Amino acid sequence: MTDLTGKTALVTGSVQGIGLAIAKALAGAGARVAVHGLANPEEAQAAVAEIKAAGAPDARFFSADMRDVAAVETMMADVAAWGGPDILVNNAGIQKTVSFAEADAATWDAIIGVNLSGVYHTMRLALPAMAEQGFGRVINIASVHGLVASVNKAPYVASKFGVVGMSKVAALEYAASGSRASGGVTVNCIAPGWTETAIIEPQVAARAALHGGDRDKGVADLLAEKQPSHRTSDPSEIGALALWLCSPVAHNVTGVTIPVDGGWTAQ
Repeated sequence: MTDLTGKTALVTGSVQGIGLAIAKALAGAGARVAVHGLANPEEAQAAVAEIKAAGAPDARFFSADMRDVAAVETMMADVAAWGGPDILVNNAGIQKTVSFAEADAATWDAIIGVNLSGVYHTMRLALPAMAEQGFGRVINIASVHGLVASVNKAPYVASKFGVVGMSKVAALEYAASGSRASGGVTVNCIAPGWTETAIIEPQVAARAALHGGDRDKGVADLLAEKQPSHRTSDPSEIGALALWLCSPVAHNVTGVTIPVDGGWTAQ
């Protein structure tokens, strides 16, 4: 079992979906959790309450638009004043399915800003302190689209390939920080395939429309095309993997991208 008592985790995009599941997994191991997202007060309060109920000794909401460097810097300073992060999980992300012919500059800027630049800025601000204390975990939620491409997803694929490459650089720069005893500093990516979250709903809806509005058939259509297991993942499964990566036994697991994709990227 991983014991995160005394550790503080910042999980971006943690008011729902994969981010909330990861926050709850870390909370269950005793971590304090800095909750983040673009949420109204009621949504933020509900997420904090759910994470505390999962076991977090404390949880607090932090708001920042990941496209806004100044906002990210303020959030990171506030989390540092709160005592963290010992664990940084970059989960916040956006996606828009659009072709090269139909895309515009605003779409590119928004997706790169949230999915790639936001990750860069949290990492550059968190990693030096992790190195000083000899322990740190950075877990970036990439995607299968950080490993392989799909049509009509150029901005998203570019952002996720960038996250994977940037994580490898950070892993190399901090590989020798700390020790086995202190836990070391590691930087890794998790690359989910089709997972039951809100971000896939537009694609599910588009496929369902081809089957008379039947959502189950829409999901099956997506899975048949890409994911050999023909099963979606539950966000809690991503949370369990993130928790393992925080374990002391994972001190030498760094610079890797672990797919959770039912064989998608094995093809």
